[in-house]
Amino acid sequence: MHICVLGAGVIGVTSAYRLLQDGHDVTLIDARPVAGAGTSLGNGAQLSYSYVAPLADPSVWRHLPHYLLSADSPLTLQAQMDPAQWRWMVKFLAACNAAQVQRTTIALLQLAFYSRDELSQLQQATTLDFQHRVAGKLVMYTDAAALASAHRQVAFQARYGCRQEVIDTARCLQIEPALAAAQRPWAGGVYTPDEAAGDCAMFCQNLVEAMHKQPGFQFLPSTEIHQPVLDRGRLQSVRSSAGTIAADAFVLAMGAESAVFARQAGLRLPLYPLKGYSITVPLDDAAAQAAAPQVSITDLSRKIVYARLGNRLRVAGRVELVGMDRYIAPRAIEELRNGVQTLFPGSLGSIGRDASDTARLSPWAGFRPATPSGVPIIGASPLANLYLNIGQGALGWTLACGSAALLAAQISGRPSAIDAAPFRYAT
Repeated sequence: MHICVLGAGVIGVTSAYRLLQDGHDVTLIDARPVAGAGTSLGNGAQLSYSYVAPLADPSVWRHLPHYLLSADSPLTLQAQMDPAQWRWMVKFLAACNAAQVQRTTIALLQLAFYSRDELSQLQQATTLDFQHRVAGKLVMYTDAAALASAHRQVAFQARYGCRQEVIDTARCLQIEPALAAAQRPWAGGVYTPDEAAGDCAMFCQNLVEAMHKQPGFQFLPSTEIHQPVLDRGRLQSVRSSAGTIAADAFVLAMGAESAVFARQAGLRLPLYPLKGYSITVPLDDAAAQAAAPQVSITDLSRKIVYARLGNRLRVAGRVELVGMDRYIAPRAIEELRNGVQTLFPGSLGSIGRDASDTARLSPWAGFRPATPSGVPIIGASPLANLYLNIGQGALGWTLACGSAALLAAQISGRPSAIDAAPFRYAT
């Protein structure tokens, strides 16, 4: 069967790979000149298989005034005349309850562990270089009450295979000595020893190169997808800047841009872009490299993540509900830079604050395609030959390989390794 995958971010690229492994002919299409150049380009780089707690959480209700009104809030809502934004927000708030969070967490943990195993198999079958390293992860807390509640979450997740422990500050500093320079009053942290990190964009580009060596694969970069062509409940083809492209089946994996394509096809997706930012700190010398963490770090109260990529430090954070506004706000970049200065000041080396120094930090903004509950949509759509692989939100890199394997199993009609029911499309 000839399958056309729309979108060459990490979700689309891994989908193409798994479908190619199943013996299908695959055409992969993306508007950008290389794979992984959109939201996959500057993401947080962490592969957080155990830390999958959804954004929708009962604590949102308690913190909502701070999120909406405080200038230093890590979450920003810019209300717009957009019914999709308001529908998403209503469903998001409805999902902020303990029962839904438990269901979401269980589903995401199963998919995350499946994804970890699938990535391991992919690495055994290929020789991809994407600076992958398993160095563990520390989620750092400044609030003793929040750390106490983390005990309950860790105990709950342990029932589903997570290997985590709540530890005091002294133990955190033993695991990651670079935190000793942090100007933060830590209460302790949650340590997960087998979490990983890797360069998502490098992974995408190198996997596409590997697929080029296999028969039946075609990549169409710099190809804008304009609109679907429908015929009697099927997606017959798509019109693009490269002409009309027909296939037996299609996979929609265009991230946050999937919602527009879906509307053109007569579908409504519960999808909204959560804008985030990142910087990538070049660790120019031995002193900067020694000052940067080896373990992945999450500063929970500030919602900033740090991941080591060779001699670079990826720093990412913020959640903004502002539509598809591509402007890179200097204030957001400064927040991330200040986060590095507070936690790992020596890693900045001689990098100052003028425009040329800021450019060296590779400021980036991207759009995490999120469902209200945080559970992605994977599998068949109401159109007979259109399949969905969307809505992974901030966990796209973590969930990509498992999502692709789950999708491929459904397309090929074989039993999947995990329950596909939580990820089905619903109106």
